[in-house]
Amino acid sequence: MTMLSFPSWLHALKTKLNRAHVPRSCLSALAKLPVAQLPKFVRESEVALKYLQLLGLLDWSHFPDRPDQRFLPDEPPIPYAPFVAAYLVKINQHIPYVADLWQYLIEHPALVWVLGFPLKPSRAFPWGFDVRASLPTHRHLSRLLRSIPNRSMQYLLGNAVELIKNELTGDFQPDTRFGECISLDTKHIIAWVKENNPKTYIETGRYDKTRQLTGDPDCRLGCKRKHNQRKKKDAVESLPSDDSSIKDKAGEYFWGYGSGVVATKVADWGEFVLAELTQSFDHSDVSYFKPLMETTEQRLGFRPRFGAFDAAFDAFYVYEYFANHDLPGFAAVPFVKRGPKCNRTFNEQGQPLCLAGFAMPLRNVFWNKTSLIPHERGRFACPLLFPVKTGAVCPIQHKNWSAGGCLTTMATSAGSRLRHQVDRQSEQYKSVYKQRTATERINSQAVDLGIERPKIRNGTSIANHNTLTYVLINLHALQRIHLRKAQRIQAVSS
Repeated sequence: MTMLSFPSWLHALKTKLNRAHVPRSCLSALAKLPVAQLPKFVRESEVALKYLQLLGLLDWSHFPDRPDQRFLPDEPPIPYAPFVAAYLVKINQHIPYVADLWQYLIEHPALVWVLGFPLKPSRAFPWGFDVRASLPTHRHLSRLLRSIPNRSMQYLLGNAVELIKNELTGDFQPDTRFGECISLDTKHIIAWVKENNPKTYIETGRYDKTRQLTGDPDCRLGCKRKHNQRKKKDAVESLPSDDSSIKDKAGEYFWGYGSGVVATKVADWGEFVLAELTQSFDHSDVSYFKPLMETTEQRLGFRPRFGAFDAAFDAFYVYEYFANHDLPGFAAVPFVKRGPKCNRTFNEQGQPLCLAGFAMPLRNVFWNKTSLIPHERGRFACPLLFPVKTGAVCPIQHKNWSAGGCLTTMATSAGSRLRHQVDRQSEQYKSVYKQRTATERINSQAVDLGIERPKIRNGTSIANHNTLTYVLINLHALQRIHLRKAQRIQAVSS
């Protein structure tokens, strides 16, 4: 038997590890190979084949990776792709800590080969490389999770949306499109800090929102409201006076983040995530609307016609977004009573009608710069007194008649009128509003994958973890689509 020299053996081993000249960092290229072309130790690993089939669905060849800024000429930096793929494995395996992920990879060398980590050849192992020497430390795994830009994760989510859209293109009626009806909701995420532990004594106070927490400097104090429990008229919404609980009559207070999700429901196929955004918990629900809809429209290639939201999104620009469409559409949002003038009516020109039934002319406009979205507002006056006094008397003797007549202030946008004019009793409205269950089911899957109480402490880490959670949800949905299509083909052929 001929013995090879060490350089020849090393070259032969590297050639064996990179057989078929396929870059191992490209999971999508590996997934297209016949299983017989994979190394034997990979073929014998159920875990490695499982994640090759799951993660290989994505287009890793165009993944926005790190620039090649190497410190040593002969040692290029490890690309981001293997790390991101490992984080997807962590979420799917319900592994809470990054250190446990590192141990899991040590126990599955074939998975390390599949994910694309650079390998350190070694004769001491039957698979030809030293797993511990090939993997970075668990501290480096944790460090990269909070330093990889979220746009890389968003690319994977957008790619998953594109794959699902292409798979379901032929399963729609001619007058409908994938993503034409969407729903949007937010999910609270509890930060991993001692202030969220009711059993821990906090000397400086648990609910001081001006504090900078040492455990997680990016999380913020917020309130999760309980809309299904009506407050009493004399109830006052305030922070609890004691530290024994984070609950009060108005809701739950804790430090954390919020994740906004846009989802769409396809009959007989399931629910799919279209867009996701993570913010600190001090942001309102409606602040997610504009950036998420911009991302959704970009990924779909068109503006959705219908949207289903909860009462937190009862804002004029939500209605206006779906009204400005080539085809008729609307936003299905419950009406929230604000002030005494809740049931406004309008004439054909869009002027509000007073209680006496008269159209109120526009007296003046001003710019509201303090709202979430700056907009123009108008003051509409009594038609009997403006622009000229007609000498007539208010037929209903309104209480404000002696003080200058009625005065109504509202946004001049068409959305402020649509907010009152949407027929919330129609069957079409009820049908669209039922689409809210899409985000509820998506949130339920995300909770099962551990999105609510992640064991990480950093805003970027939380954002990346959230985005990858929804990527994983879409990948599982894509696998179910492939399985059902295969079953259909098998049923027809048999």
